[in-house]
Amino acid sequence: MTAYIFRRLLLVIPTLLGIMIINFAVVQIVPGGPVEQMIAQMTGTAVESTARFSGTDEGENLNSFDYSESSTFDSKYRGAQGLDPDIIKEIEKMYGMDKPAHKRFFEMIINYLTFDFGESFFRDQKVIDLVLDKMPVSISLGLWTTLLVYLISIPLGIRKAIKDGSQFDITSSTIITIGYAIPNFLFAVILIVFFAGGRYYDIFPLRGLVSENFEDLSFLLKIKDYFWHLTLPLLAMVVSGFAGLTFLTKNSFLDQINQQYVMTARAKGLPERKVLYGHVFRNAMLIVIAGFPSAFIGILFSSSLFIEVIFSLDGLGLLGYEAALTRDYPVIFATLYFFSLLGLIMGILGDIMYSIIDPRIDFETREY
Repeated sequence: MTAYIFRRLLLVIPTLLGIMIINFAVVQIVPGGPVEQMIAQMTGTAVESTARFSGTDEGENLNSFDYSESSTFDSKYRGAQGLDPDIIKEIEKMYGMDKPAHKRFFEMIINYLTFDFGESFFRDQKVIDLVLDKMPVSISLGLWTTLLVYLISIPLGIRKAIKDGSQFDITSSTIITIGYAIPNFLFAVILIVFFAGGRYYDIFPLRGLVSENFEDLSFLLKIKDYFWHLTLPLLAMVVSGFAGLTFLTKNSFLDQINQQYVMTARAKGLPERKVLYGHVFRNAMLIVIAGFPSAFIGILFSSSLFIEVIFSLDGLGLLGYEAALTRDYPVIFATLYFFSLLGLIMGILGDIMYSIIDPRIDFETREY
């Protein structure tokens, strides 16, 4: 197993490099980069107010130029016609866009190897500090949602397998399918309307992960306040997240129940509970439990953005979304690098869990 893990860790390097190359190339093609964003802000043609640019050292340096008197020149940037070429060059230098693309890429990768992600273009803050500041919110959503999904799906899936074809199985399948069909952001809005002061009840808070007086609370009250704020976001994410795992658990159990070894165990007179949880559970749960790391990554990456926006939770999803809108390249590539690296490592952990749960699985014998 050690040799296999070492090979997988080595494969992380070219995989991560390929992901970064593809995304870097795509971003270079997409119009509306940071230079154009600044030009639009300077000329007053920006669609959205970007007042946060002002006040930085770079903004003050640009203000020293007189771009009211235009000079005619061909520019590769939209909206730059009429601006002094020196201003364009200064903006390019400010964002590092004066260097060739391949040079910027290799410099970025070398810095990323030491987890030096640079500074945000528009937030005047180190990217690593931004990520660490937003991470607790996203980790809270992803971890608790994954745990709740597993705690609900596994017992429910087992029960459905035992009662396959019964009224309980049919009714629960109908309810689960309806819950799965409702998007989590739509369900979040419904929860706000009913329970967060939208129209009926004002029970749960509408924004933030903790209250403003969180630091003044006792330890137990801090825990209560924390989960009080998480109740509605977690409920919105769990309702649409446990359907697939429930049906996977059920089908895994049904597949194992029909195996020959189960019939043999029953023929020997073993109690049904011992047959189900002593023999079937371990084999049926292999794919379910071993998939926990990848499930956590999937929920963390794909499900939290809308929830963070709706409930005003300042996490990594919202950070990445805003960075994409403003073309904040350091934040975009840093979060991409971090998420990709985390996803690859979680994939390796998933394989390790397969071997722990079922020692019969031997990755050493796999051919590459």
